[in-house]
Amino acid sequence: MFEILSPGNRLAEMNRKFKFYERYGVEEYYIYDPERLDLAGWLHRDGELAMIEEMSGWVSPRLQISFEFPSTGLELYYPDGRRFLTSVELHQQAEAAQRQAEAAQRQAEAAQRQAQESEQLARRAEEELAAEKVRSQRLAEQLKRLGIDPDSQV
Repeated sequence: MFEILSPGNRLAEMNRKFKFYERYGVEEYYIYDPERLDLAGWLHRDGELAMIEEMSGWVSPRLQISFEFPSTGLELYYPDGRRFLTSVELHQQAEAAQRQAEAAQRQAEAAQRQAQESEQLARRAEEELAAEKVRSQRLAEQLKRLGIDPDSQV
């Protein structure tokens, strides 16, 4: 169980929760006060929650996450050593991913437009080539009617 204190938390309420969690066997209980940058933790041992003496560097037995306290406040780390991101960092990552997706979409659309334009140019070139062949055949027929062999070399 992990709780983050807010100004509205009352001591009596927190004490009631503590006793509830202790009674029902919560394995680990952590309370973080972001205003005081303070973290307290307890482990369930012998039917009660026993205080963890040193939280900096502590590794949760259940989750295998570690707790650190640089000057900026509490930081949590995954078992593989990656730091848990803050909500601001997650939001920034989401925005960056959105921008990347939009840029990729624009690139895909530009590539599609370019492919369509290339197809249109190729069709026009084929049409012009076909028209030139027809004109060439007509000219060759006119030359033959005049008695000139268009295929002979002079």
